[in-house]
Amino acid sequence: MNRLTENKIILVKRKSRLDELITRFNTITQAKFYIEHLGADFSDYLKEHEEYDRAIYNARRILDMIGRVHVIDRSFLPNFIFGPNDIVVAIGQDGLVANTVKYLSSQPLIGVNPDPKRWDGILLPFKVNDLKYIVAEVFKNKRPIKEVTLAKAILNDGQALYGVNDLFIGQKSHVSARYTIQSGKKTEQHSSSGIIVSTGLGSSAWFKSILIGATEIVNSLLDNKVTLKTLNGFKWDSDYLYFSVREPFPSKTSATTLVFSKITKNKPLKILSCMPENGVIFSDGIESDFLSFNSGVQATITLAEKKGQLVV
Repeated sequence: MNRLTENKIILVKRKSRLDELITRFNTITQAKFYIEHLGADFSDYLKEHEEYDRAIYNARRILDMIGRVHVIDRSFLPNFIFGPNDIVVAIGQDGLVANTVKYLSSQPLIGVNPDPKRWDGILLPFKVNDLKYIVAEVFKNKRPIKEVTLAKAILNDGQALYGVNDLFIGQKSHVSARYTIQSGKKTEQHSSSGIIVSTGLGSSAWFKSILIGATEIVNSLLDNKVTLKTLNGFKWDSDYLYFSVREPFPSKTSATTLVFSKITKNKPLKILSCMPENGVIFSDGIESDFLSFNSGVQATITLAEKKGQLVV
């Protein structure tokens, strides 16, 4: 077979909703009974699964003609070692792209929408058939790359975690998170529902919902309506992050003035945990991939030393 290259092409996929149901209920029959018993349409799960499987099959067939293909499931990303010359293709929803980027160093990532009729795909600019020429152009360095700023949490014991959209710092459960927060020269004791750190890529997601909620609360209490330009988000490659404190509670031992600001390389955010147990830091909504953040552990939140490389 005359391939374009002997470099690896890593094809990243994820479990479909049907796969997850079968894992939970052991068989497709039991999964169907559960869904239909709740009055939902099981055929939609089947259609989605079939379309996704078809997309993976066709992508693998195209990529096999270009280079050596290695297929991995999203669950293996934290332990997978990517080669410096690998090209990575993620087929799934936007979340799969975000979850993949943080485990890469300088490898370009191609986001493919497996089902354009179902998914909008902000981070999925390509269809499966586009791979025929997109991958070839990437190998020849003829395809534009969009850089993405990542967030990074570094603990005082050396552990680190990257965030592509956001980082969450707080409690596993819904009880209050207690910590000391420092931004610049200002320090406060907090009791809150946790802290969200947002990147430019994530500024149209969790960050936006936080701002919309705060704005509408203020508007319901004031005669003059408040509008925020920041609601449109900020650039993916911005040299800053934002942190937002969720539901800060004022008391004799906790303050509420240090709740929203920028994070830059010269102005990192420092957080000292005061939580005896269940304190966590996780990124991009993946709660299973987390750092323990309990009493005495300090986290420094700053811009990552690397940037994501999204093919556009």
